[in-house]
Amino acid sequence: MKKNFFFLFYLLAGIIVGSLLANLCAGVPFLSWLAYSGSIGFAAGDPACLDLIVFKLYFGFSIGVSVAQIICIALAMFIYNRTRVR
Repeated sequence: MKKNFFFLFYLLAGIIVGSLLANLCAGVPFLSWLAYSGSIGFAAGDPACLDLIVFKLYFGFSIGVSVAQIICIALAMFIYNRTRVR
């Protein structure tokens, strides 16, 4: 249980730090490639709607990943492997 918690912590830390790094580097000309991102999903701009008169339920999923996030997640997994207790 403790190992799973630390793995999740390192994973989320890599995602958050990578996102922050991508936002900071977006305005710097020679580091702007770190902010390059792509998104994947379905119905991101116009989600599917299930209208049941009483309520409406919208379905949609989209995820965006930047180069900085990929690098930070890989770095976080490397650090996790180095620091975990066997």
